[in-house]
Amino acid sequence: MSDRKPYRHRFPLSVIGYALRLYHRFPLSQRDVQELLHERGIMVSHETLRQWNIKFAPLLTEELRHREPRRGSRWFLDEVYIEVGGQKHWLWRAVDEHGAVLDILLQPHRDTAAARTFLTRLLGEYEVPEVIHTDKLWSYGAAIRELPVLHAVEHVQVMSAARCNNLVEQSHRPTRQQERSQLGFKRRQRTQEFLALHARVSNLHRPTRTTVPADLRRRNQTAALRLWKEALQEAA
Repeated sequence: MSDRKPYRHRFPLSVIGYALRLYHRFPLSQRDVQELLHERGIMVSHETLRQWNIKFAPLLTEELRHREPRRGSRWFLDEVYIEVGGQKHWLWRAVDEHGAVLDILLQPHRDTAAARTFLTRLLGEYEVPEVIHTDKLWSYGAAIRELPVLHAVEHVQVMSAARCNNLVEQSHRPTRQQERSQLGFKRRQRTQEFLALHARVSNLHRPTRTTVPADLRRRNQTAALRLWKEALQEAA
């Protein structure tokens, strides 16, 4: 990665990229990242890290999304309750049949309008799926009926308790880890931006899982780091 300094930043891009990757790749708080940088002789304030996230997170999310491969044709949708600034919100998430996150959307409601908004957002980014898997929430069926483009799509309703929707339910777990490491989320817009980038980083590192042979895992990790650096160069 180039050591050039982005405009109005006193730290080189390599330091900024390293800090952001730590923050979004692992369940670390900004103060954890600050301490890890300090260990390497890099003195960065908590406020500087916050500003880096505000500036670069949306840009990196888009750059990584454009670099993702074509996704599967089976969507698994689910929503989970989280608190943001002490207020009740719902995090809507969609993954494909391979477990890759398609998108996430933080909304204050869990109704037909919210489900329709999320489905419309997905349709703006991806081709119409062959199958949509959801839990028994009636809002999904109502929203699908309101969108003519989805009328021919098979809608499979499953019971969450039976672990039939396990792909997307397991995808919520890293969000819970991040929520605990940050002692809760504070602002809706910042939470949406953080979780959107967190989802793209999770996709980026999915092939680096320990279930693959060590040499393949190392190659996948190298490829993930290369894509991250390319995205950061474009975002900066």
